[in-house]
Amino acid sequence: MKDFITRFGPDELLAAYAAGVFPMADSRDDPEIYLVEPAMRAVLPLDRFRLSSRLARTVRQDRFAVSVSTDFEAVLDACAEPAPGREDTWINAAIRELYLALHARGAAHSVECRLNGALVGGLYGVTLGGAFFGESMFSRATDASKVALVHLVARMNKGGWRLLDAQFMTGHLSQFGFVETPQAAYLRTLKEILDVTPDLPAFMAPMTGAQAVDYARQPTTQAS
Repeated sequence: MKDFITRFGPDELLAAYAAGVFPMADSRDDPEIYLVEPAMRAVLPLDRFRLSSRLARTVRQDRFAVSVSTDFEAVLDACAEPAPGREDTWINAAIRELYLALHARGAAHSVECRLNGALVGGLYGVTLGGAFFGESMFSRATDASKVALVHLVARMNKGGWRLLDAQFMTGHLSQFGFVETPQAAYLRTLKEILDVTPDLPAFMAPMTGAQAVDYARQPTTQAS
C-alpha cells in the first residue's frame, strides 16, 4: 500500500529517513509522492566493502577528476535522465526540490566524476547521523559510477560514517559487498547510529585515487 503525502518539506524528509522510510514517485510527470518502507534493505557494512583489483587500478589511475558536492543539481538531474533499462524516473519535480533543499542545508551530497571537464558519472544521497542514504547514481563513461562509489565509501570511512544504505538490492550492488537485511534489523542499527557526528570536512576534502583505495579498504574511523 502506498502512503501518499501532500505536504512534505525537508524536515519531514529527514524525519522519514530517521524512521526508515523514503519518498518516491511513480514517474517524472506524476506530481504525487509516496513513502516506501521495504521489507528488506540493501546495506553495506563499511568493513565488508569489496573492491576488485581491476577497479582499484582504475581508481588509482585518477582517470576521472573526482569532487564532492561541487554540482549537486547536475548530478541529481543526470540521475533522473532516461537510460537503458530505465526509461522513466521516480525523481519528479517535488522530489527534485526536496533534495535540492536538503543539499542547501548540508544534509545531501553528491560525488562527481569528470573527464576532460565533462560530468560523466556520479551519485548523490542524504547524510543523517552515522548513515548515508544513497539515492541514485549515473554513468556516461565506463566505470565512472563505480569510481564515484569507491570514493564515497573511502570518504565515509575517513569521516566516521557507519552504514551505507542503498535501499534496494541489485546485482550491481552485490558485487561490492552490499547485503540484504530485514527492515526490523535495519531499524535497530539505524537507531544506534543516528547520534553519531561524522567529520564532514574529511568527507569533503580532496582525495587522490590512491588514497581512496586505501580508505575504502580500511574500517571506518570512529566518529563521536
